[in-house]
Amino acid sequence: MSDIKITIIDREGEAHVVDAPTDMNMNLMEVVRSYELAAEGTIGICGGMAMCASCQCYILNFEHMLPEQSIEEEDMLDQAFFVQDNSRLSCQIPITEELDGLEVKIAPEAP
Repeated sequence: MSDIKITIIDREGEAHVVDAPTDMNMNLMEVVRSYELAAEGTIGICGGMAMCASCQCYILNFEHMLPEQSIEEEDMLDQAFFVQDNSRLSCQIPITEELDGLEVKIAPEAP
């Protein structure tokens, strides 16, 4: 099993350094949920299908290492609240070894 370290800043501003497995075909949203870093029912509402933007996060480093945004992801971010230049849907970011050291902040919950 190969784990990487990811720093996730929750909605209260607390940083959590977590282990994320690269061999389980997980995405960043699933890691956030597995560590319960967002209240139940507030992140990944659509199940990771890029259809709700509840898993929006801000990428604080490694932006150039991430896969390009799909049209579906761009469309959802166009409709989301609190979008910034570094916004991504965490369900669209697969956990890979190249992302060791990734730092993200979970976006505020939609009003």
